[in-house]
Formats: sequence, structure tokens, C-alpha cells
Amino acid sequence: MSARRRHPRTRENRLLRLLARLERDPRLDPVADALGAGIRSLPLGRARDVLHGTWLGHPVHPLLVQVPIGSWLSAAVLDLRKDRPREAGLLVGLGLAAAAPAALTGAVDWAELNPPQKRVGLVHALSNTAAVTLYTASLACRATGRTRAGRTLGFLGLAAVGAGGMLGGHLAYRQAAGANHAEAVPHLVSPGWHRIGPLDDLPPGLPVRRGVDDVPLMVLRETDGAIHVLADRCSHLAGPLSEGTVSGGCVQCPWHGSVFRLSDGLNVRGPAVAPQPAFVARVVDGQVEVRLRGQDEEEPEAVEPSEAGHEHIH
Repeated sequence: MSARRRHPRTRENRLLRLLARLERDPRLDPVADALGAGIRSLPLGRARDVLHGTWLGHPVHPLLVQVPIGSWLSAAVLDLRKDRPREAGLLVGLGLAAAAPAALTGAVDWAELNPPQKRVGLVHALSNTAAVTLYTASLACRATGRTRAGRTLGFLGLAAVGAGGMLGGHLAYRQAAGANHAEAVPHLVSPGWHRIGPLDDLPPGLPVRRGVDDVPLMVLRETDGAIHVLADRCSHLAGPLSEGTVSGGCVQCPWHGSVFRLSDGLNVRGPAVAPQPAFVARVVDGQVEVRLRGQDEEEPEAVEPSEAGHEHIH
């Protein structure tokens, strides 16, 4: 008779349990949907992609939040010493000034998230709004000579910022908001050419889904015979590009509207801030073969068919 194997006791992480309940709670959805629709309707034009960070290659929001957080943390250090109230007040004001662009970039990104991410992001925004309110009151108290009250409100504001930062970290690292959802593709696709099926199975002008090494691909055969292949899962939030709309040499993700160039996967329009992994395609004896672009040192450009007519590279 064997002894029962004991498993080590682990303490329940109550914080993660609360966050999991928040992710699943639909009661915030009406507010989130209304706010998201309002943000998406703002006439920002091309500035929207600037706020997303398509020019930077990753979201701008995490970069901008360093200024208010750093300013307010520095103000708290001076407040603990109590001997430099003027400098502490200047730092509080600097943090408030920097909070506006940071909030705008965060709001534009948040409006393009999935419902569970939006729920956490909404509470994250409420916590930061509370922090801004407290720091505004702190600055008002400091300006009118009530330094002690200003310091107290500043410490309360820093606590609210800390709570907001914890929620932001959960949103970014646990829920992968803002992460590149196509980053793993080059690590999963083995080197060399991979056969994905007969050319005749590709309907001209319509994107279809195929696969290589368990990586889904979007394959488009154009009416002129050119073949474009991109990783199927959108780098923004893994939307299926094979279900997207093709127009003007680009494909648009059906989930959040990111646009990628078919020829090389460049992200032409956000909210995606990372390009889509692209593949070189060729036809050998009626079979389509693909290879990850950039995986080998030498990458051939498109060439004319060989004399035997057996191979075409696109």
C-alpha cells in the first residue's frame, strides 16, 4: 500500500483572484463600450497612429508615463524631508502637466482592446484619475500656503498612482495588451522551404489560411499570379488576417482595423505598432512553398520562371 503523495501547500493569491474576477465582470462593459466608441470617433486623423506609436515600434504610453510617475515620486522624497516645499510643488505641477499626453496615448490604445483588457484598463484609468485629482488638490494647497495638507494629498496621490501602475502592469504583462502577438513566429518556423499545398487550391483574390510548423499563415494569390504570405495572427491582438479585407496591396485586420502591406508585412496603419512576419513564396511543380523572409542571409528577389517552367519565386 503506497503512501499518499503530499502536495505542497500554497497560499492563495487574493490579488490575482480579484483581478481575475475583474476581467470576467461584464458590469463595466456599458461604460467601457461608450467611452471606447467616443475615443474611436475623435477626429485625430494620422495623429492617431502617432499616439499609438507606429513610428516608434511599440506603444508610446509606457514611455510617457515615466514623467508624471518620476516627478511625483521625486516630490514625495522632498516632502519626506520637509525642507524644500517649493521644489516639491514644482515637481507636482510638472507631473500634472505630463499626465495629459500620457493619458491621451493610453486612452487611444485602450479603445482598441478586448473586453477583459478594457475592464482592467478602465479601473486603471479611474485609479490614475483619482491620482490626478489628489495631486491637483495638493498643488492648490501648496500654492495657498497649506503645505502640510499638500504633502498629505501628495502621498495619497502617490498611493493611487501605485495602484494604477499595478493594474497597468497586469494589463501589459498578464493580459499582453500592447505586446507584439506575432513576435514568436521567427522562433517557431524552421529554416528552409515549406510546402503549404497546391497552387490550384488558392482562389485568386481571396485570402485563405494555411499553416507551417503550427504557425497559421494568411496566403493571397492575386489575379496576376503573385502570391503574398503573412503570418495570419495580427501583431496587435492576434486577429485573423485571413478573414480580413484586401485592398490597395494591403490587408486590414477584421478585429481592430490594423493595416499591413502584403509585400513585406509593414504596418501601414495602427493600432498595430509592429510589422507582420512575411514569407517568400515560390511554386514548384504546381505546389506552393514558403520561406520566412529574412531567415536566410541571401534572399532572392522575384524572378522570372525558369526555362523548364517548374519554379516561380514571388
